[in-house]
Amino acid sequence: MSTTQSSPAASTSPESARPSSTSQALNAALSSATRPPRPGPLSAAITFGWRGMRKIRHVPEQLLDVTITPVLFLLMFTYLFGGAVSGSTGEYLQYILPAILVQSVLFTAVYSGVALNTDMTKGVVDRFRSLPIWRPAPLVGAVLGDTARFAIAATVVVLLGLVMGFDASGGIGGVLLAMVLVVGFAFSLSWTFTTVGLLMRTPSAVMNTGFMVLFPLIFLSNAFVEPSTLPSALEAFVNANPVSHLITATRGLMGGDSSAGDIGLVLGEAAVMTAVFAPLTVRLYRGKG
Repeated sequence: MSTTQSSPAASTSPESARPSSTSQALNAALSSATRPPRPGPLSAAITFGWRGMRKIRHVPEQLLDVTITPVLFLLMFTYLFGGAVSGSTGEYLQYILPAILVQSVLFTAVYSGVALNTDMTKGVVDRFRSLPIWRPAPLVGAVLGDTARFAIAATVVVLLGLVMGFDASGGIGGVLLAMVLVVGFAFSLSWTFTTVGLLMRTPSAVMNTGFMVLFPLIFLSNAFVEPSTLPSALEAFVNANPVSHLITATRGLMGGDSSAGDIGLVLGEAAVMTAVFAPLTVRLYRGKG
């Protein structure tokens, strides 16, 4: 009896050869395809800024602090304290509206740190680090996206003030410049709170710390009463408070008697905050990886 030995080539079935040919075809297709260009820093930052704005669409409750809260503060301070402080609500409205504009926008800046801390604790930032993008893009984009919320808060306060009878002697140009100045200062302040967001363990801790810092700065300022009516030691603190400088510049722009020195002082303080806390935030962000 003769036995027939099958050669290795004969023992290879079409089924066993198919995966090899498929892999070769796939590799050939991938190697010949053009790789998409890597997004630039500006493009990546704008994308993450748009991500922050889209959050509002899915969670509209985020707009409460930039719509309802400013309205309540403006109505409450004007009609409850206007007669006692200035003798009439109309006169006090001229004094208080720029302060409420500053207060509403600066309070909103706290949420920059809260949002960043939320992304850190939920592991979202770890996913961002795996992307081929400019490393600080999620930070810069988040702060840029928050400027839209700052602008909404400023617009709500100004429109309500005009309805209530605020006399904007500085005209539309002065009002718009005041809003831009406040939003720009809040953008710089946001870097302070992003630093806090990377240092704290929970979003609630970031929020508590942020408001614990902002409340004294806003209420111990020239926002609600003239500094000359305060004790001398407190008056000195109020006059040195950067929030007082911002409110003074905002009143000047909206009232038509702005001073270049007041505006320059605010811009200088905003530049210092950005120069200090933006690099610090980026450094802490990189250290988290």
